[in-house]
Amino acid sequence: MSHVPKLAVIITCYNYRDFVDEAIESVLLQGRDDCELVVVDDGSTDNSWEAISRWGVTAYRIENGGQLAACLYGLDRTCAPFVLFLDADDKLKPGALDVLVDRLDPEIAKLQFALSPIDAEGRPLAAHGPEIDAFRGRERLFERVLKSGVYKTPPTSGNVFRRDLCALLREVDYDRAVDGVILFAAPVFGDVLSLSEELGCYRIHGRNDSGVGARPATATLERDLARFVARSDHLSEIVRRTTGRRTVEASEAFYYQERRFYLDVISRRRPTWRQLRRLVKATLREDGLTLRGKLALAGFLFALATLPRALAISLVSYRLQAGRRSAAGLLRHAFASQP
Repeated sequence: MSHVPKLAVIITCYNYRDFVDEAIESVLLQGRDDCELVVVDDGSTDNSWEAISRWGVTAYRIENGGQLAACLYGLDRTCAPFVLFLDADDKLKPGALDVLVDRLDPEIAKLQFALSPIDAEGRPLAAHGPEIDAFRGRERLFERVLKSGVYKTPPTSGNVFRRDLCALLREVDYDRAVDGVILFAAPVFGDVLSLSEELGCYRIHGRNDSGVGARPATATLERDLARFVARSDHLSEIVRRTTGRRTVEASEAFYYQERRFYLDVISRRRPTWRQLRRLVKATLREDGLTLRGKLALAGFLFALATLPRALAISLVSYRLQAGRRSAAGLLRHAFASQP
């Protein structure tokens, strides 16, 4: 391995014995001797450690503390200036590190790239993942963070972070996940380089933490809302001390209002017309949507407020599931959910 590594890949694993072999192999087959690889087993109980140990890579087994703690443990045992946190159920495509390392430079705080969705057996899924536009910039995303606290970004495995940005994770005491504040603080610290090329695979299976799935649970949305509020408060403090600017209040952000609306629907609390009007206005002001997308979402929200509860709940589940949605897919889901 090179004396001056350019990128560290940190694989964290908790009870992903069925997938971790593919994640490790996908990095080793890149053939990059200037990239570090560290695997951290977060106290797995399903023989994941035995599978990891057979590869002969640098690996550590720690007491279970959650994804964030495992990522920080790996971060402390690497030195490359850029870091990719690869979930153990995901994997890189051949040649991915060649592309990533070639595009990195010191002005980049985060590089993001598209991911191809696959199922538990590794088969490509018909639905594509969320579209990731190709661009390089900072100011536009920074303004979006100020106004909404978020911007379009892939899941954890589709991001490379500059090491100084990762230091913000040491301030997090409100979450066990790593795909939080560093995603959205990136344009505060440097450029965000976005690649539309699908350089990795995101596995969708029964144990994904993202998405609500076929049967939305109030506890999941309540957790996500609480996480958003805590992350927003942290992000606001980072922005204030770094730039002197202020971000939107969490309860005023489009993401919060939309998820709050969905929570009311699946809790069988019919949203009020005042709540609907407020959310539709926020939708029409949202910079992250096209005019067509805004109108489609406004119509969808109106439908949720007026349709029978069972159908509305089914439509919310489609809206919140992982992967790219479409009007045709929504209609198919609606008809399939009817008795």
